[in-house]
Amino acid sequence: MQNFKNKIIKVSAYSGYKVNERPLSFVLDGQNYIVKKILEQWHEEDGNYFRVMADDMHRYKLKWDRRSDSWFII
Repeated sequence: MQNFKNKIIKVSAYSGYKVNERPLSFVLDGQNYIVKKILEQWHEEDGNYFRVMADDMHRYKLKWDRRSDSWFII
């Protein structure tokens, strides 16, 4: 599998009580992936992290950086 460490990606996220509460889908190298399940999530000083299972049945680690308002795959 290709190394995507800290690559900026486009994410569609659910925003309810807070902005970017959880990712719903993301685009990686032109391919759209639907988030089927959030396996784990945690918050750190620099952003919010999500370990997700996508519709391709692979796991991905996503980060929303609050300072830059950008999403990364890490």
